[in-house]
Amino acid sequence: MGGKALVNIGKIISGDINSPLLSGNTIIVLDGKIAAVGDKGLLNDYQLDQVIDVNGTTVTPGLIDSHVHPVLGDFTPRQRTLDYLDSSLHGGVTTMISAGEPHTPGRPKDPAGTKALAILAHKSFKNLRPGGMKVHGGALILEKGLTEEDFAEMAATGVWLVGEIGLGSVKTSEEAGPMVGWAKKYGMKVAIHSGGTSIPGSSVVTADMIIDINPTVVSHINGGTTSLSPAEIDILIEQTVFPLEIVQCGNIKTADYTARRLAEKGQLHRIIIGNDSPSGSGIIPLGILRTIVQLAALSDIAPEQAVAMASGNTAGVYGLNTSLIAPGREADLVVIDAPIGSTGVDALAAITAGDIPGISMVMIDGEVRVLTSRNTPPVTRQVKIN
Repeated sequence: MGGKALVNIGKIISGDINSPLLSGNTIIVLDGKIAAVGDKGLLNDYQLDQVIDVNGTTVTPGLIDSHVHPVLGDFTPRQRTLDYLDSSLHGGVTTMISAGEPHTPGRPKDPAGTKALAILAHKSFKNLRPGGMKVHGGALILEKGLTEEDFAEMAATGVWLVGEIGLGSVKTSEEAGPMVGWAKKYGMKVAIHSGGTSIPGSSVVTADMIIDINPTVVSHINGGTTSLSPAEIDILIEQTVFPLEIVQCGNIKTADYTARRLAEKGQLHRIIIGNDSPSGSGIIPLGILRTIVQLAALSDIAPEQAVAMASGNTAGVYGLNTSLIAPGREADLVVIDAPIGSTGVDALAAITAGDIPGISMVMIDGEVRVLTSRNTPPVTRQVKIN
């Protein structure tokens, strides 16, 4: 079977925050993975079934939403909305990571029930891929009474995420500490709520509590929706190496503060980007793109580095083989350009100017899933598929 080639690329954003722009104008895809990145001479080295002319526009890795609260299926009772996951695909999101399924109607809050929900959600989203999107569901919500044997059992079924600590009945460092230790022992990634309360039943989580609990990721450093103070954020920046998540549904001012402080320290690799939706703020299909634009336009982050915060940074934290443009990585790719009428001459200039770029194509595992996004503004230059 032949492969695919993306040609006539204007700019390639790698997703690697340390080397965010790649030289070359051609990407070769074979068997759902990136085979090579370089110039058009690569076309002579491969048998190709399809050539996609991106018409001088920009190719980025597929974006990762590091913070979603699904239930089962492409439906959310939180906002009574169907197909919200597929809508995010039209915003360039090819992978989503659950931070817990707290909006599940009648969510069980006993050890057996919370364990069963995590296993069910994990297995359900292994079988369901809305529009081809990869949804990593089944993030365990910590409830009192869970034992090490429970974590071992869940890990054996494939569960590898712990939802943001603070959503369940386990709220103190004394209660959470042993469970986090068990989770990590069995290879799980652990998120923690930070800041003030967001939904009924959640709790205030301070910087000192976060340090004591020692999670993998600090969720919504800029609040979900009530943020930690700058002084608390400084404690986490100065005293830890935790990845810090900025969300669309949070505090814009502290998002800017966090980004600028980490830029000063040369630690932009610590920022990952999520939506934290569905939430009281609604469902924002372009939320990851909006946060990328916000950081580039208002926080003086280079747009290609902002893209890396929603791709390679997150892939590294969660150990995913996607969202980096490099040989061997899953071929999850997004083609973007300046929207018609933008002051920016290309996608990166448009983002810096504060405009959301248009999406002309989304590819997942080497298969074209979207041609012309239904949610972004129309692009200046269209993709051509031969």
